Amino acid sequence: MNLKKLLLLCCALFMLATGMKAQTAAARYPKREFRGAWIQAVNGQFQGVPTEQLKQTLIQQLNSLQGAGINAILFQVRPEADALYASRLEPWSRFLTGVQGKAPDPYWDPMQFMIDECHKRGMEFHAWINPYRVKTSTTTQLAPEHVYHIHPEWFVQYGNQLYFDPALPESRRHICMVVSDIVARYDVDAIHMDDYFYPYPVQGLDFPDDQSFARYGGGFSNKADWRRSNVNVLIKKLHETIRGIKPWVKFGVSPFGIYRNEATDPLGSKTRGLQNYDDLYADVLLWAREGWIDYNIPQIYWQIGHPAADYDTLVRWWARHAEDRPLFIGQDVMRTVQHADPANPNQHQLPRKMQLQRAFQTIGGSCQWYAAAVVQNAGNYRDALVAEYHKYPALPPVFTFMDSKAPGKVRKVKPVWTADGYLLFWTAPRYHEEMDRAVQYVVYRFDDKEEINLEDASHIVAVTRNTFYPLPYQDGKRRYRYVVTALDRLHNESKSVVRKVKL
Repeated sequence: MNLKKLLLLCCALFMLATGMKAQTAAARYPKREFRGAWIQAVNGQFQGVPTEQLKQTLIQQLNSLQGAGINAILFQVRPEADALYASRLEPWSRFLTGVQGKAPDPYWDPMQFMIDECHKRGMEFHAWINPYRVKTSTTTQLAPEHVYHIHPEWFVQYGNQLYFDPALPESRRHICMVVSDIVARYDVDAIHMDDYFYPYPVQGLDFPDDQSFARYGGGFSNKADWRRSNVNVLIKKLHETIRGIKPWVKFGVSPFGIYRNEATDPLGSKTRGLQNYDDLYADVLLWAREGWIDYNIPQIYWQIGHPAADYDTLVRWWARHAEDRPLFIGQDVMRTVQHADPANPNQHQLPRKMQLQRAFQTIGGSCQWYAAAVVQNAGNYRDALVAEYHKYPALPPVFTFMDSKAPGKVRKVKPVWTADGYLLFWTAPRYHEEMDRAVQYVVYRFDDKEEINLEDASHIVAVTRNTFYPLPYQDGKRRYRYVVTALDRLHNESKSVVRKVKL
Protein backbone atom coordinates (compact mmCIF):
# COMPACT_ATOMS: atom_id res chain seq x y z
CA MET A 1 0.00 0.00 0.00
CA ASN A 2 1.48 3.34 -1.01
CA LEU A 3 1.71 6.35 1.28
CA LYS A 4 -1.21 8.20 -0.35
CA LYS A 5 -3.61 5.26 0.13
CA LEU A 6 -2.41 4.79 3.68
CA LEU A 7 -3.10 8.45 4.48
CA LEU A 8 -6.56 8.23 2.91
CA LEU A 9 -7.32 5.10 4.94
CA CYS A 10 -6.15 6.77 8.15
CA CYS A 11 -8.30 9.82 7.42
CA ALA A 12 -11.33 7.64 6.73
CA LEU A 13 -10.83 5.67 9.96
CA PHE A 14 -10.39 8.90 11.92
CA MET A 15 -13.57 10.39 10.46
CA LEU A 16 -15.46 7.16 11.16
CA ALA A 17 -14.25 7.07 14.77
CA THR A 18 -15.06 10.76 15.24
CA GLY A 19 -18.53 10.28 13.76
CA MET A 20 -19.22 7.25 15.98
CA LYS A 21 -18.05 9.19 19.03
CA ALA A 22 -20.34 12.10 18.12
CA GLN A 23 -23.29 9.72 17.61
CA THR A 24 -22.63 8.06 20.97
CA ALA A 25 -22.46 11.45 22.72
CA ALA A 26 -25.69 12.57 21.04
CA ALA A 27 -27.47 9.41 22.23
CA ARG A 28 -26.11 9.86 25.74
CA TYR A 29 -26.79 13.60 25.91
CA PRO A 30 -29.54 14.39 23.38
CA LYS A 31 -29.97 18.01 22.41
CA ARG A 32 -33.72 17.53 21.91
CA GLU A 33 -35.63 15.79 24.69
CA PHE A 34 -38.87 16.37 26.57
CA ARG A 35 -38.03 16.52 30.28
CA GLY A 36 -41.23 17.18 32.17
CA ALA A 37 -42.46 17.02 35.75
CA TRP A 38 -45.98 17.00 37.17
CA ILE A 39 -46.86 19.39 40.01
CA GLN A 40 -50.19 18.27 41.45
CA ALA A 41 -52.70 20.20 43.56
CA VAL A 42 -55.09 17.37 44.39
CA ASN A 43 -52.84 16.04 47.16
CA GLY A 44 -53.53 19.22 49.14
CA GLN A 45 -49.93 20.48 49.20
CA PHE A 46 -51.11 24.05 48.44
CA GLN A 47 -54.25 24.00 50.57
CA GLY A 48 -54.46 26.93 52.97
CA VAL A 49 -50.77 27.83 52.59
CA PRO A 50 -50.25 31.61 52.88
CA THR A 51 -49.68 33.29 49.52
CA GLU A 52 -46.07 34.40 49.98
CA GLN A 53 -45.06 31.10 51.54
CA LEU A 54 -46.62 29.16 48.67
CA LYS A 55 -44.95 31.40 46.09
CA GLN A 56 -41.58 30.78 47.71
CA THR A 57 -42.22 27.02 47.82
CA LEU A 58 -43.06 26.99 44.12
CA ILE A 59 -40.01 29.10 43.26
CA GLN A 60 -37.77 26.73 45.22
CA GLN A 61 -39.30 23.75 43.42
CA LEU A 62 -38.81 25.37 40.02
CA ASN A 63 -35.21 26.31 40.81
CA SER A 64 -34.47 22.74 41.85
CA LEU A 65 -36.21 21.29 38.80
CA GLN A 66 -34.43 23.70 36.48
CA GLY A 67 -31.14 22.63 38.01
CA ALA A 68 -32.13 19.02 37.36
CA GLY A 69 -32.62 19.74 33.64
CA ILE A 70 -36.43 19.77 33.61
CA ASN A 71 -37.73 21.82 30.66
CA ALA A 72 -41.52 21.46 31.03
CA ILE A 73 -43.86 21.81 34.00
CA LEU A 74 -47.30 20.18 33.98
CA PHE A 75 -49.20 22.13 36.63
CA GLN A 76 -52.63 21.05 37.85
CA VAL A 77 -55.02 23.97 37.45
CA ARG A 78 -58.44 22.22 37.40
CA PRO A 79 -58.70 19.21 39.74
CA GLU A 80 -62.51 19.02 40.10
CA ALA A 81 -64.30 21.52 37.83
CA ASP A 82 -62.69 24.33 39.81
CA ALA A 83 -59.73 26.63 39.25
CA LEU A 84 -56.27 27.47 40.51
CA TYR A 85 -56.54 30.59 38.36
CA ALA A 86 -58.93 33.50 37.87
CA SER A 87 -61.67 31.62 36.04
CA ARG A 88 -64.76 33.25 34.63
CA LEU A 89 -66.58 29.93 34.54
CA GLU A 90 -65.65 27.91 37.62
CA PRO A 91 -64.99 28.64 41.31
CA TRP A 92 -61.64 28.92 43.03
CA SER A 93 -60.38 25.49 44.07
CA ARG A 94 -60.58 24.22 47.64
CA PHE A 95 -57.16 22.70 46.93
CA LEU A 96 -55.83 26.26 47.01
CA THR A 97 -57.81 28.10 49.71
CA GLY A 98 -59.46 25.25 51.63
CA VAL A 99 -62.96 26.31 50.62
CA GLN A 100 -64.27 26.06 47.08
CA GLY A 101 -65.22 29.47 45.75
CA LYS A 102 -63.06 31.37 48.23
CA ALA A 103 -60.54 33.62 46.47
CA PRO A 104 -56.96 33.69 47.76
CA ASP A 105 -56.20 36.47 50.23
CA PRO A 106 -54.02 38.33 49.50
CA TYR A 107 -55.17 37.84 45.94
CA TRP A 108 -52.97 36.15 43.37
CA ASP A 109 -53.33 33.95 40.31
CA PRO A 110 -51.27 30.74 40.70
CA MET A 111 -51.44 29.82 37.01
CA GLN A 112 -50.25 33.23 35.84
CA PHE A 113 -47.52 33.16 38.48
CA MET A 114 -46.33 29.73 37.33
CA ILE A 115 -46.43 30.71 33.65
CA ASP A 116 -44.21 33.71 34.39
CA GLU A 117 -41.80 31.74 36.57
CA CYS A 118 -41.55 28.81 34.14
CA HIS A 119 -40.90 31.07 31.17
CA LYS A 120 -38.21 32.95 33.11
CA ARG A 121 -36.41 29.63 33.44
CA GLY A 122 -36.83 28.53 29.84
CA MET A 123 -39.46 25.94 30.82
CA GLU A 124 -42.70 25.17 29.03
CA PHE A 125 -45.93 25.53 31.01
CA HIS A 126 -48.61 22.88 30.43
CA ALA A 127 -51.99 23.64 32.04
CA TRP A 128 -53.16 20.30 33.46
CA ILE A 129 -56.92 19.82 33.69
CA ASN A 130 -59.19 16.95 34.71
CA PRO A 131 -62.11 16.99 32.27
CA TYR A 132 -65.06 15.17 33.87
CA ARG A 133 -64.36 14.96 37.62
CA VAL A 134 -66.39 17.32 39.83
CA LYS A 135 -65.99 15.85 43.33
CA THR A 136 -63.24 13.53 44.50
CA SER A 137 -65.53 12.79 47.46
CA THR A 138 -69.27 13.33 47.85
CA THR A 139 -68.64 14.74 51.34
CA THR A 140 -67.05 17.91 49.92
CA GLN A 141 -69.17 21.01 49.35
CA LEU A 142 -69.54 22.74 46.01
CA ALA A 143 -69.51 26.54 45.91
CA PRO A 144 -72.92 28.21 45.44
CA GLU A 145 -71.80 29.50 42.02
CA HIS A 146 -70.71 26.06 40.78
CA VAL A 147 -72.34 25.03 37.49
CA TYR A 148 -73.73 21.95 39.26
CA HIS A 149 -76.27 24.14 41.06
CA ILE A 150 -77.40 25.61 37.74
CA HIS A 151 -77.51 22.36 35.74
CA PRO A 152 -77.63 19.36 38.11
CA GLU A 153 -78.96 17.29 35.19
CA TRP A 154 -75.49 17.37 33.59
CA PHE A 155 -73.94 15.32 36.38
CA VAL A 156 -73.94 11.77 37.68
CA GLN A 157 -72.73 10.20 40.92
CA TYR A 158 -70.57 7.12 40.64
CA GLY A 159 -69.29 5.52 43.82
CA ASN A 160 -68.46 8.37 46.16
CA GLN A 161 -67.56 10.83 43.39
CA LEU A 162 -69.41 13.23 41.10
CA TYR A 163 -68.79 13.57 37.34
CA PHE A 164 -69.96 15.43 34.29
CA ASP A 165 -71.91 12.93 32.21
CA PRO A 166 -69.56 12.37 29.23
CA ALA A 167 -72.53 11.57 26.99
CA LEU A 168 -74.05 15.03 27.12
CA PRO A 169 -73.28 17.70 24.52
CA GLU A 170 -73.71 20.25 27.34
CA SER A 171 -70.84 18.64 29.27
CA ARG A 172 -68.56 18.81 26.26
CA ARG A 173 -69.58 22.39 25.55
CA HIS A 174 -68.76 23.47 29.10
CA ILE A 175 -65.37 21.72 29.14
CA CYS A 176 -64.48 23.28 25.78
CA MET A 177 -65.50 26.70 27.11
CA VAL A 178 -63.17 26.24 30.09
CA VAL A 179 -60.27 25.31 27.80
CA SER A 180 -61.08 28.20 25.44
CA ASP A 181 -60.96 30.60 28.37
CA ILE A 182 -57.55 29.31 29.52
CA VAL A 183 -56.00 29.33 26.05
CA ALA A 184 -57.37 32.76 25.14
CA ARG A 185 -56.32 34.54 28.34
CA TYR A 186 -53.11 32.80 29.37
CA ASP A 187 -49.80 32.26 27.59
CA VAL A 188 -49.82 28.49 28.08
CA ASP A 189 -47.65 26.22 25.97
CA ALA A 190 -50.03 23.27 26.18
CA ILE A 191 -53.28 21.94 27.58
CA HIS A 192 -52.73 18.62 29.32
CA MET A 193 -55.13 15.91 30.51
CA ASP A 194 -54.22 12.88 32.59
CA ASP A 195 -55.81 9.43 32.88
CA TYR A 196 -59.27 10.31 34.23
CA PHE A 197 -61.72 9.91 31.36
CA TYR A 198 -64.63 7.66 32.26
CA PRO A 199 -63.85 6.90 35.91
CA TYR A 200 -61.87 3.93 37.12
CA PRO A 201 -64.35 1.07 37.62
CA VAL A 202 -65.90 0.50 41.02
CA GLN A 203 -66.29 -3.24 41.56
CA GLY A 204 -69.86 -4.41 41.11
CA LEU A 205 -71.11 -0.97 40.06
CA ASP A 206 -71.85 0.13 36.50
CA PHE A 207 -71.53 3.75 35.49
CA PRO A 208 -75.09 5.20 35.70
CA ASP A 209 -75.71 6.26 32.11
CA ASP A 210 -78.73 4.15 31.08
CA GLN A 211 -80.88 7.22 30.46
CA SER A 212 -78.17 8.92 28.43
CA PHE A 213 -77.64 5.76 26.37
CA ALA A 214 -81.37 5.57 25.67
CA ARG A 215 -81.32 9.19 24.55
CA TYR A 216 -78.03 9.41 22.65
CA GLY A 217 -77.00 5.81 21.96
CA GLY A 218 -78.77 5.38 18.64
CA GLY A 219 -76.52 3.69 16.10
CA PHE A 220 -74.47 1.87 18.75
CA SER A 221 -75.07 -1.79 19.53
CA ASN A 222 -73.27 -1.63 22.86
CA LYS A 223 -72.44 0.87 25.56
CA ALA A 224 -68.69 0.38 25.38
CA ASP A 225 -68.39 1.63 21.79
CA TRP A 226 -70.79 4.47 22.58
CA ARG A 227 -68.80 5.54 25.65
CA ARG A 228 -65.58 5.52 23.64
CA SER A 229 -67.29 7.64 21.01
CA ASN A 230 -68.33 10.16 23.66
CA VAL A 231 -64.73 10.61 24.77
CA ASN A 232 -63.53 10.68 21.15
CA VAL A 233 -65.89 13.55 20.39
CA LEU A 234 -64.59 15.55 23.37
CA ILE A 235 -60.93 14.98 22.45
CA LYS A 236 -61.55 16.01 18.83
CA LYS A 237 -63.49 19.11 19.86
CA LEU A 238 -60.83 20.16 22.37
CA HIS A 239 -58.12 19.84 19.74
CA GLU A 240 -60.12 21.92 17.28
CA THR A 241 -60.91 24.48 19.98
CA ILE A 242 -57.26 24.97 20.93
CA ARG A 243 -56.05 25.13 17.32
CA GLY A 244 -58.70 27.69 16.46
CA ILE A 245 -57.54 30.09 19.17
CA LYS A 246 -53.75 29.67 19.26
CA PRO A 247 -52.33 27.23 16.72
CA TRP A 248 -49.05 26.96 18.61
CA VAL A 249 -50.63 25.61 21.83
CA LYS A 250 -50.24 21.83 22.11
CA PHE A 251 -52.80 19.36 23.42
CA GLY A 252 -51.47 16.29 25.18
CA VAL A 253 -52.73 13.41 27.29
CA SER A 254 -51.23 11.13 29.90
CA PRO A 255 -53.24 7.90 29.83
CA PHE A 256 -53.06 4.87 32.08
CA GLY A 257 -50.05 2.78 31.09
CA ILE A 258 -51.90 -0.18 29.51
CA TYR A 259 -53.85 0.33 26.30
CA ARG A 260 -55.12 -3.26 26.03
CA ASN A 261 -53.92 -6.64 27.24
CA GLU A 262 -52.93 -9.28 24.72
CA ALA A 263 -55.57 -11.60 26.18
CA THR A 264 -58.22 -9.07 25.08
CA ASP A 265 -56.65 -8.02 21.79
CA PRO A 266 -53.78 -9.82 19.96
CA LEU A 267 -52.29 -6.38 19.28
CA GLY A 268 -52.23 -5.56 23.00
CA SER A 269 -49.30 -5.81 25.38
CA LYS A 270 -48.24 -8.91 27.33
CA THR A 271 -49.77 -7.51 30.51
CA ARG A 272 -52.64 -8.30 32.88
CA GLY A 273 -54.17 -5.09 34.14
CA LEU A 274 -56.85 -2.47 33.75
CA GLN A 275 -57.17 -1.25 30.15
CA ASN A 276 -57.62 2.25 28.72
CA TYR A 277 -59.73 1.06 25.83
CA ASP A 278 -62.04 -1.30 27.72
CA ASP A 279 -62.25 0.15 31.23
CA LEU A 280 -61.72 3.91 30.85
CA TYR A 281 -63.13 4.09 27.30
CA ALA A 282 -60.07 6.01 26.15
CA ASP A 283 -58.99 5.02 22.62
CA VAL A 284 -55.63 6.74 22.86
CA LEU A 285 -54.18 5.17 19.71
CA LEU A 286 -57.11 6.47 17.67
CA TRP A 287 -56.55 9.98 19.03
CA ALA A 288 -52.90 9.87 18.03
CA ARG A 289 -53.63 8.31 14.65
CA GLU A 290 -56.29 10.92 13.84
CA GLY A 291 -54.06 13.78 14.99
CA TRP A 292 -56.46 14.82 17.78
CA ILE A 293 -53.63 14.88 20.33
CA ASP A 294 -50.21 16.42 19.88
CA TYR A 295 -48.31 14.28 22.38
CA ASN A 296 -48.84 11.20 24.51
CA ILE A 297 -47.30 10.42 27.92
CA PRO A 298 -48.49 6.96 29.03
CA GLN A 299 -48.09 6.49 32.77
CA ILE A 300 -45.73 3.53 32.88
CA TYR A 301 -45.37 3.71 36.63
CA TRP A 302 -44.48 0.08 37.33
CA GLN A 303 -41.06 -1.41 37.84
CA ILE A 304 -39.03 -3.58 35.49
CA GLY A 305 -40.10 -7.09 36.34
CA HIS A 306 -43.60 -6.26 37.58
CA PRO A 307 -45.54 -9.54 37.20
CA ALA A 308 -48.68 -7.99 35.64
CA ALA A 309 -47.39 -4.77 34.06
CA ASP A 310 -43.69 -5.00 33.32
CA TYR A 311 -42.11 -1.61 32.59
CA ASP A 312 -39.78 -3.03 29.93
CA THR A 313 -42.65 -4.73 28.11
CA LEU A 314 -44.81 -1.60 28.15
CA VAL A 315 -42.10 0.81 26.98
CA ARG A 316 -41.39 -1.43 24.02
CA TRP A 317 -45.11 -1.76 23.25
CA TRP A 318 -45.76 1.99 23.28
CA ALA A 319 -42.60 2.63 21.24
CA ARG A 320 -44.10 0.40 18.53
CA HIS A 321 -47.47 2.18 18.76
CA ALA A 322 -46.53 5.86 18.82
CA GLU A 323 -48.83 6.38 15.81
CA ASP A 324 -46.63 9.14 14.39
CA ARG A 325 -47.16 11.45 17.37
CA PRO A 326 -44.55 12.54 19.95
CA LEU A 327 -44.33 9.89 22.66
CA PHE A 328 -42.85 10.50 26.10
CA ILE A 329 -42.72 8.09 29.05
CA GLY A 330 -44.41 8.81 32.39
CA GLN A 331 -41.91 7.78 35.08
CA ASP A 332 -42.73 7.05 38.73
CA VAL A 333 -39.80 8.35 40.77
CA MET A 334 -40.54 6.47 43.98
CA ARG A 335 -41.14 3.07 42.38
CA THR A 336 -38.02 3.52 40.29
CA VAL A 337 -35.79 4.05 43.32
CA GLN A 338 -37.55 1.49 45.52
CA HIS A 339 -36.85 -1.42 43.17
CA ALA A 340 -33.47 -2.84 42.26
CA ASP A 341 -32.38 -3.45 38.69
CA PRO A 342 -32.92 -7.21 38.13
CA ALA A 343 -29.61 -7.33 36.26
CA ASN A 344 -27.76 -5.34 38.94
CA PRO A 345 -29.23 -5.71 42.45
CA ASN A 346 -26.81 -3.07 43.82
CA GLN A 347 -28.52 -0.20 42.02
CA HIS A 348 -32.08 1.00 41.53
CA GLN A 349 -33.82 1.03 38.18
CA LEU A 350 -33.21 4.57 36.88
CA PRO A 351 -30.10 3.72 34.77
CA ARG A 352 -31.84 0.80 33.10
CA LYS A 353 -35.05 2.77 32.50
CA MET A 354 -33.18 5.70 30.94
CA GLN A 355 -31.16 3.36 28.73
CA LEU A 356 -34.37 1.71 27.55
CA GLN A 357 -36.19 5.01 26.98
CA ARG A 358 -33.39 6.38 24.82
CA ALA A 359 -33.06 3.19 22.79
CA PHE A 360 -36.13 3.99 20.67
CA GLN A 361 -36.35 6.76 18.10
CA THR A 362 -40.11 7.02 18.66
CA ILE A 363 -39.62 8.00 22.31
CA GLY A 364 -38.70 11.66 22.72
CA GLY A 365 -38.31 12.02 26.47
CA SER A 366 -40.02 11.46 29.79
CA CYS A 367 -42.07 13.11 32.52
CA GLN A 368 -41.49 12.66 36.24
CA TRP A 369 -44.25 11.74 38.65
CA TYR A 370 -44.11 13.62 40.84
CA ALA A 371 -42.05 16.81 40.87
CA ALA A 372 -41.59 16.96 44.65
CA ALA A 373 -39.99 13.51 44.65
CA VAL A 374 -37.33 14.83 42.26
CA VAL A 375 -36.83 17.96 44.37
CA GLN A 376 -36.51 15.85 47.53
CA ASN A 377 -33.88 13.73 45.76
CA ALA A 378 -35.53 10.42 46.66
CA GLY A 379 -32.98 7.64 46.22
CA ASN A 380 -30.51 10.22 44.84
CA TYR A 381 -32.74 10.46 41.75
CA ARG A 382 -32.13 14.18 41.25
CA ASP A 383 -28.39 13.71 41.74
CA ALA A 384 -28.38 11.14 38.94
CA LEU A 385 -30.28 13.47 36.60
CA VAL A 386 -27.82 16.28 37.28
CA ALA A 387 -24.67 14.16 37.03
CA GLU A 388 -25.62 12.06 34.01
CA TYR A 389 -29.04 11.83 32.41
CA HIS A 390 -29.75 15.58 32.29
CA LYS A 391 -26.13 16.66 32.52
CA TYR A 392 -26.53 19.19 29.70
CA PRO A 393 -29.56 21.28 28.73
CA ALA A 394 -32.03 19.92 26.20
CA LEU A 395 -34.46 21.77 23.98
CA PRO A 396 -37.97 20.29 23.78
CA PRO A 397 -38.66 18.25 20.63
CA VAL A 398 -39.96 20.06 17.57
CA PHE A 399 -43.56 19.39 16.55
CA THR A 400 -43.11 19.70 12.81
CA PHE A 401 -46.71 18.67 12.09
CA MET A 402 -47.74 21.88 13.87
CA ASP A 403 -45.02 24.15 12.49
CA SER A 404 -41.69 23.47 10.82
CA LYS A 405 -40.68 26.99 9.81
CA ALA A 406 -37.77 28.41 11.79
CA PRO A 407 -37.63 32.06 12.85
CA GLY A 408 -35.17 34.47 11.29
CA LYS A 409 -31.61 34.89 12.55
CA VAL A 410 -30.80 37.20 15.45
CA ARG A 411 -29.22 40.53 14.50
CA LYS A 412 -26.48 42.81 15.77
CA VAL A 413 -24.71 40.33 18.03
CA LYS A 414 -21.92 42.05 19.93
CA PRO A 415 -20.25 42.12 23.35
CA VAL A 416 -20.62 45.34 25.36
CA TRP A 417 -19.21 46.53 28.66
CA THR A 418 -22.01 47.81 30.91
CA ALA A 419 -22.48 48.83 34.52
CA ASP A 420 -23.64 45.24 35.08
CA GLY A 421 -20.53 43.73 33.54
CA TYR A 422 -19.58 42.32 30.16
CA LEU A 423 -22.69 41.30 28.22
CA LEU A 424 -23.33 39.72 24.85
CA PHE A 425 -26.25 41.58 23.26
CA TRP A 426 -28.35 40.81 20.21
CA THR A 427 -31.51 42.04 18.55
CA ALA A 428 -34.57 39.87 17.97
CA PRO A 429 -35.23 38.79 14.38
CA ARG A 430 -38.04 40.43 12.48
CA TYR A 431 -41.26 38.47 11.98
CA HIS A 432 -44.66 38.82 10.31
CA GLU A 433 -46.73 36.10 12.00
CA GLU A 434 -46.90 35.12 15.68
CA MET A 435 -45.88 31.57 14.78
CA ASP A 436 -42.61 32.99 13.41
CA ARG A 437 -41.81 35.20 16.39
CA ALA A 438 -38.67 34.42 18.37
CA VAL A 439 -39.55 33.83 22.03
CA GLN A 440 -36.31 32.25 23.25
CA TYR A 441 -32.65 32.16 22.38
CA VAL A 442 -29.97 29.50 22.66
CA VAL A 443 -26.42 30.57 23.45
CA TYR A 444 -23.53 28.19 22.69
CA ARG A 445 -19.83 28.56 23.47
CA PHE A 446 -16.88 27.01 21.63
CA ASP A 447 -13.13 27.39 21.93
CA ASP A 448 -11.58 29.57 19.26
CA LYS A 449 -10.28 26.70 17.09
CA GLU A 450 -13.00 24.20 17.96
CA GLU A 451 -15.39 22.89 15.34
CA ILE A 452 -18.87 24.42 15.77
CA ASN A 453 -21.35 21.59 16.23
CA LEU A 454 -24.75 22.83 17.34
CA GLU A 455 -25.99 19.27 17.88
CA ASP A 456 -23.60 18.92 20.82
CA ALA A 457 -25.66 19.91 23.87
CA SER A 458 -22.55 20.24 26.04
CA HIS A 459 -21.89 23.60 24.37
CA ILE A 460 -25.23 25.13 25.37
CA VAL A 461 -24.58 27.74 28.06
CA ALA A 462 -28.03 29.35 28.15
CA VAL A 463 -31.61 29.02 26.95
CA THR A 464 -33.13 32.41 27.68
CA ARG A 465 -35.93 34.82 26.85
CA ASN A 466 -33.54 37.74 27.30
CA THR A 467 -31.71 39.35 24.38
CA PHE A 468 -28.45 39.39 26.30
CA TYR A 469 -26.14 36.96 28.07
CA PRO A 470 -23.63 37.77 30.89
CA LEU A 471 -20.12 36.89 29.70
CA PRO A 472 -17.73 35.31 32.25
CA TYR A 473 -14.84 37.73 31.69
CA GLN A 474 -11.48 36.83 33.27
CA ASP A 475 -8.41 38.55 31.86
CA GLY A 476 -9.17 38.98 28.16
CA LYS A 477 -6.53 36.47 27.10
CA ARG A 478 -8.74 33.56 26.00
CA ARG A 479 -10.57 33.56 22.67
CA TYR A 480 -13.98 31.97 22.31
CA ARG A 481 -16.70 31.85 19.72
CA TYR A 482 -20.25 32.42 20.92
CA VAL A 483 -23.16 31.28 18.79
CA VAL A 484 -26.70 32.61 19.19
CA THR A 485 -29.84 31.11 17.65
CA ALA A 486 -33.52 31.98 18.00
CA LEU A 487 -36.40 29.65 18.89
CA ASP A 488 -40.04 30.20 18.04
CA ARG A 489 -42.98 29.06 20.17
CA LEU A 490 -42.63 25.47 18.96
CA HIS A 491 -38.83 25.41 19.37
CA ASN A 492 -37.89 25.57 15.71
CA GLU A 493 -34.31 26.86 15.71
CA SER A 494 -33.02 29.59 13.44
CA LYS A 495 -29.74 29.71 11.60
CA SER A 496 -26.83 30.69 13.79
CA VAL A 497 -24.86 33.88 14.23
CA VAL A 498 -21.26 33.61 15.45
CA ARG A 499 -19.31 36.22 17.39
CA LYS A 500 -15.68 35.99 18.53
CA VAL A 501 -15.10 37.14 22.09
CA LYS A 502 -12.03 37.52 24.31
CA LEU A 503 -12.60 36.59 27.94
